[in-house]
Amino acid sequence: MQAMMTDDDIVRPALSVREVEVLRAWIISDSKGTVARSLFISPATVNTHIARIREKYEAVGRSAGSKASLVARALQDGHVGLDEL
Repeated sequence: MQAMMTDDDIVRPALSVREVEVLRAWIISDSKGTVARSLFISPATVNTHIARIREKYEAVGRSAGSKASLVARALQDGHVGLDEL
């Protein structure tokens, strides 16, 4: 019988403060362009941050290839709360 995983068993990637900031902004935003304007960065920089975040999740075995999966990871890891969505 397989034991259930607990929060302590989940491997969380080491996201930088800026990566979390971009991730949170993108989750609650309609577009990467909106995120770029609100954080005073280019859309290409938003794309770079999101790509690196995905790579970090992949590296710990928790793929996040879609926005929905990144939302799930952010919720699981406490980067965003349900009340913010």
